[in-house]
Amino acid sequence: MDKRTRSGAMSPLLGDYAPASGVADELFDRDGCMRPVWRPFIDMLTNLSETELRAKFERGRQYLRDAGVYFRQYSQDPLEEREWPLSDIPVLLHETEWSGICAGLSQRADLLESVMADLYGPARLLSDGHIPTQLITENPHWKRPMVGVVPRGGHYLHFLAFELGRSPDGSWLVLGDRTQAPSGAGFALENRMAMRRVFPEDYPRAHTLRVAGFFEAFRATLHRLATDNRSEPHQFGLLTPGRANDAFFEHLYIARYLGLLLLEGEDITVRDGQAMVRTIEGPVPLGLLWRRIDANFSDPLEFSPDSRIGVPGLMDAVRSGNLAMVNALGSGVLETRAMMAFMPRISELLSGAPLALPNIATWWCGDDANRVYVRDNLQRMLIAPALSVDLPFDNNSETVRGAEPELVDLLDHRAPDLVGQEAVSLSTTPAWVETDKGPRLAPCPMTIRVFAARTETGWSFMQGGYARIGPEGDATALAMQRGGSVADVLVIADRKVPEPTAPQATAPDGTGRRSVRTESGALPARAADNLFWLGRYIVRFEDAARLLRAYHLRLATTDTPDDAVLTQIAEYLEPMDIAVDEPIPRGLVQRLEAAHMCAAKVRDRFSVDGWFALTDLLKTVRQMTETAEAGDDAARAMSVLLRKTAGFAGIITENMYRFYGWRFLSIGRALERADTLAAILETFADPEAPDGALDTALEVADGTMSHRRRYALEPTHDTVIDLLAHDAGNPRSLLFQLREMQHLAEGLPGADRSARPTALVRELLPVRTGLEVGLPAETTTKALRQLRRALARMSDRLAEAHLR
Repeated sequence: MDKRTRSGAMSPLLGDYAPASGVADELFDRDGCMRPVWRPFIDMLTNLSETELRAKFERGRQYLRDAGVYFRQYSQDPLEEREWPLSDIPVLLHETEWSGICAGLSQRADLLESVMADLYGPARLLSDGHIPTQLITENPHWKRPMVGVVPRGGHYLHFLAFELGRSPDGSWLVLGDRTQAPSGAGFALENRMAMRRVFPEDYPRAHTLRVAGFFEAFRATLHRLATDNRSEPHQFGLLTPGRANDAFFEHLYIARYLGLLLLEGEDITVRDGQAMVRTIEGPVPLGLLWRRIDANFSDPLEFSPDSRIGVPGLMDAVRSGNLAMVNALGSGVLETRAMMAFMPRISELLSGAPLALPNIATWWCGDDANRVYVRDNLQRMLIAPALSVDLPFDNNSETVRGAEPELVDLLDHRAPDLVGQEAVSLSTTPAWVETDKGPRLAPCPMTIRVFAARTETGWSFMQGGYARIGPEGDATALAMQRGGSVADVLVIADRKVPEPTAPQATAPDGTGRRSVRTESGALPARAADNLFWLGRYIVRFEDAARLLRAYHLRLATTDTPDDAVLTQIAEYLEPMDIAVDEPIPRGLVQRLEAAHMCAAKVRDRFSVDGWFALTDLLKTVRQMTETAEAGDDAARAMSVLLRKTAGFAGIITENMYRFYGWRFLSIGRALERADTLAAILETFADPEAPDGALDTALEVADGTMSHRRRYALEPTHDTVIDLLAHDAGNPRSLLFQLREMQHLAEGLPGADRSARPTALVRELLPVRTGLEVGLPAETTTKALRQLRRALARMSDRLAEAHLR
């Protein structure tokens, strides 16, 4: 009888739904009946038309695009971003089943902590023969410098992930432990936000357990580890390999969501065993790092000397007890597949109880004196670095069925050609697929990733969140790098789940309420430097675009390429590698690419809208390089780019919180605008400049209309200099920029430590005063050159004080 008939669900979406024989499925149990938790959901899908379903799925994808969720596809372009591949159909599990999973994983998490403590402590598991010495001592993830080091806070593991799948009989198995730097938790939260757009209906939304509280509880753990009853506050941050990493968006997201400093290796220095963050206020103590880089790359002095993303001396800070690490360095050894062969026996040895959630059968091929633990007859092979392999065993026995030749070969040769391979039969879950006959639900291979975080009361588990989905019939493509997708995991309750309430802020001693406002945290010098140069590069791009527009407008009017003003503009732009014979010069694009690169490194410091505006601007200018033509067409293209630039600047000006980062970005904009304007006046307001050059200066400085209102005559040297250099009411004048810079500089750290102004302000004051009291006739070409040299010194003073 057809499975859909026995289940009572006659959905046309399930017309061809046929799980493979001997493979567990999430939608149908082993008897072919639909699991009860799925019935309301399938009924809801069945009552929607194909058009309605497609519209729902598009809402989820649009949310992810609007939120800027992406992953890095490793390719020839290491910085290429791809849309987040969210599967349209979530995975549904009942809360009772989920509770059992979490209980079993809580036991496993405690067991992993115990194993970790022993491996880097007394090592009894090795000395007593429960784990082969070779498995640990020859493992590249075991870190000898950690031996004897008791981590701050007393625990090695604080954040874990477990890969799960169903065995053919429907029970759950642990396929892998993630202890090094587990990824996916931040993406799980975004998956949930997208699913709420796709399915806002009462079911499943109102019956789904929440995931957000998981992060709130873990943040309290991080804060406690970072401060550790210290008299002075310590910063805590997330250590990322940088924007070329495939999970960099998640690093950004978690740092922003939990209020952590997003740090790269160059942001941190170690002095006398104390990790310090390089900030605009100088080095400040770092109490905790949630590392998202492998231990091998974390410290080039003690681990991999070729690492360019680590922190020299980081291990010394851990050894000194001054830095808490999530998770401890060396915890990657627990991820070794071969370790799973010994976990059942270790569980009984240390806790006196078997594993509540067994792991897959694993054979240790490094020591034939060690036995293998067999849970079932899964037909799969899992290879860890030439150390372990699953073979087809007889059910609940320790005999190898028809596999003696393979085993002998592995024992003799250690299977170097099989390292890292997987050939697995995974359980399946419904996924929306497109076929020649139209869309349908199909059983696709999947694994579920479960996240656990240590809290004061024990292990806390995210209530659902993350599954990896492969294409139908292909279990080797679960990874997104190979074309896999991800799905939200909904844990469904029988009752409606109450909406979460905002936590109440209490005083540290618990005696009363306190303000919920917190400090915005230290600003790393690297972040400030990128914001400063983001401001400078945007202005460089804008002013070059204005000059190019002026050039092409005059070219379209005169149709004389050897016109004296056109020649002067071309000569001015040539040292900047901007060729006027290209409608959209490559040098112009490079200026915007430089701005985009700076912004990419500090995406946690300004709004998603600002990032999208800048990305759209870059996309537009790249497209124009293929289509624009010289003359009017290029001039119109520049106008479009200038409007989009103004849109980005407006978002930053109106929406960016006025913290130190905004000040550095704004100082960069003001300093670059002043320098560019001085250079424009030096060239186009020079007495030897050709006729029409003053009009070019006014056009580039967006001062043509203001000049017509202020001065009832044609532009002269004095009127142009008066408007663009001395007029404090003109937001593009030199004096206005200098006043703005002084105001911003006086709000930087250390500006009020003495009665004397800072070095930057001391450099700035004489220039500002000279413009305030001087006459336009005194602002000569020579004076403008001197002013530009003073501006260069101001940039140096800012860097010396805050950016190094």
